[in-house]
Amino acid sequence: MVSAAPAPARPGPPGRPAGDVTVEAAPGVWVAWARTAAVSEHPADLADVRGRPRWRRRQSLAARGLLRALLAEVCPGTEGVALSADVRGRPALQGLPALGVSLSHDGPSGTSGDLGGDLVAAAVAPGRRVGVDVQLPPGPDVPAGLVRRCLRERAGELSSLPAGRRALEFAWVWTVQEACVKADGTGIAGRPWSLDIPVRPGTGTLGDLTWIALRHLSVHPVSCAFGDLRAR
Repeated sequence: MVSAAPAPARPGPPGRPAGDVTVEAAPGVWVAWARTAAVSEHPADLADVRGRPRWRRRQSLAARGLLRALLAEVCPGTEGVALSADVRGRPALQGLPALGVSLSHDGPSGTSGDLGGDLVAAAVAPGRRVGVDVQLPPGPDVPAGLVRRCLRERAGELSSLPAGRRALEFAWVWTVQEACVKADGTGIAGRPWSLDIPVRPGTGTLGDLTWIALRHLSVHPVSCAFGDLRAR
């Protein structure tokens, strides 16, 4: 267990949309999240999402827009650099492999152009690997099989909670699991559901990663994970 504690959350700078929150989760690890965000108009971002369903384009461009706003604040001059992704989907700024970045979005699928039901997040960590994840609770309750798969011997503790609370705490666990595999660069191949994360997660370590659930700063499940760069 670690003692890392995020700095107090603060509203984003005036150029950011209302509802955005930015926090330095650990020294040099910045996380921002929002229920509304200006979509990216970067040509490379628009090209990357071409052909996707409208709702997925909306979410992806909102997350990228938030990332570029965060880069402008904490790493000025990098916000215009094109994003690329490796074979497992891990994002990186082209030509800047040591500048860790991560994106996340969640929300309803559908054809609506309204971002109001979506939640997006971004993380920036110079000189580190970083992962961020946001989740909306999966409905009023969580299927028992999903709880067992993701929490195994801890499933009973989660199942003892009232249904609404159970769904929320499950979402918190899943954000930590997802943030860790994103920071590790393994994505879904890293089997996030197999990672041992406690119910009501706070902060902790997993291998060479540190993870933080930002539960005292956000009503929506948002978590990040980070670690030192690995030699290539």
